[in-house]
Amino acid sequence: MPSFRVTVTIGALRPGVDPESVLPFAAAAAAARAVVEASDVAVVRGAARVVVRYTADDVGTGWRVGSEVVHRLASVAEPAAWAVTVRDGGRWYPVSAPGPAL
Repeated sequence: MPSFRVTVTIGALRPGVDPESVLPFAAAAAAARAVVEASDVAVVRGAARVVVRYTADDVGTGWRVGSEVVHRLASVAEPAAWAVTVRDGGRWYPVSAPGPAL
């Protein structure tokens, strides 16, 4: 089963949100639809960056899980930038939104 990760650069927090709650919130959002392998937060160039790694059956599902994490995070913090990547061997590759079903 492929491994994916969603990386979200966090802007301003919504009023009353505890900064320490953002990472568990993001991991729980992914866990609602996928198996979470790991989660982490780092400060990169002065901005908080949340990373949640999870498994999904295919690229379309992997992208949708990542998109849902970002959508849910928007209720507690401003997602300044985000990306979904998939692991192939030892490298991570960008995943784009799936096109419309034909």
